[in-house]
Amino acid sequence: MTWESVLELIKQILITQTGIPHLTWGNIVMLCIGSLFLYLAIGKDFEPLLLLPIGFGVFLVNFPITPLMGFSEHGTPELLRFFYKYGVEWEIIPCVIFLGLGAMTDFGPLIANPKTLVIGAGAQLGVFVTYIGTLFFGFTLKEAASVGIIGGADGPTTIYLTTKLAPHLLGANALAAYSYMAMVPLIQPPIMRLFTTKEQRKIKMNQLRQVSQREKLFFPLIAAFLIIMLIPAVAPLMGMFMFGNLMTESGVVKRLSDTAQNALMNIVTIFLGVSVGATMKAEVFLSWKPLLIFGFGLFDFVICTIGGILTVHIMNRFLKDKMNPLIGSAGVSAVPMSARVSNSEGLKEDPTNYLLMHAMGPNLAGVIGSAAAAGMFIAMFQ
Repeated sequence: MTWESVLELIKQILITQTGIPHLTWGNIVMLCIGSLFLYLAIGKDFEPLLLLPIGFGVFLVNFPITPLMGFSEHGTPELLRFFYKYGVEWEIIPCVIFLGLGAMTDFGPLIANPKTLVIGAGAQLGVFVTYIGTLFFGFTLKEAASVGIIGGADGPTTIYLTTKLAPHLLGANALAAYSYMAMVPLIQPPIMRLFTTKEQRKIKMNQLRQVSQREKLFFPLIAAFLIIMLIPAVAPLMGMFMFGNLMTESGVVKRLSDTAQNALMNIVTIFLGVSVGATMKAEVFLSWKPLLIFGFGLFDFVICTIGGILTVHIMNRFLKDKMNPLIGSAGVSAVPMSARVSNSEGLKEDPTNYLLMHAMGPNLAGVIGSAAAAGMFIAMFQ
């Protein structure tokens, strides 16, 4: 074999067997974006449980000619395509996450102050404002609905709705939803201070009553009945959410409740993050619609926060015992981050004014509200 033939063989191997000649500028940009999310997760501790697997999924799938998101010659899905197809496309993972969330949830603050359900509904304002706004930018009705739900700051609900209505936007929508959830402590405080006065931020609320175990036991059954009867399309999410809560409150299946809260939740979070990140290939993500989604997602989240605060202002006109409008920002379903932000902003004005448990009511109402909004969109467009 001559030296020239050896060089030719090496050249052929490089061309056909490595990704080097297939690397594009789009791949490089997406590798940088994936690295950015890894930095935010590891270096800044922004929602690391999701941004780390999502970021690595983005990073991994943007290497050229990798057998990850396609199908083999026999038609079987490759590794990450398998996770995506049977976990996300089949809508299993979002529902399992709701099962775990339900098992970790204490509905006591919401039961003790049911008026906060109204705040959770008011905080969905941005969902519908953004839905209408995106229609003027060339989004279809289904795409607009999937983008609108981002403002609810509920990642599993965003994924569930987008999978049904606009699966080609899944990566951008999911990443926007989880990004803004992670940035709640940065985004919400300026809005809260802008739409409240110093005196309003100092309002002290009456201590919540003690909720009995019987009330907590019956709540998931009654809530599931009412919500699913009114919005049947949301049964998979709300059914699993209330089932998880019932397991915990019943006290008779502690092993199942513990599994749902920990091992099962961790497993599906890994598969969800990596498979969602793997949908963000350069040729799909680097187009005008996915890039616009991040702008609309921020606008959406801001309007939802404002909607919750304004709802409290309106309610206070009719209530004898006034509510602190800071808890209105917790009407988005970023549990429990939004409630913690409401509490911290209250403490800045008055170190003795603890709002955490009061804010948990609208926070939990926001979970129900965003799922209800998604169910309405599904009923309208599927």
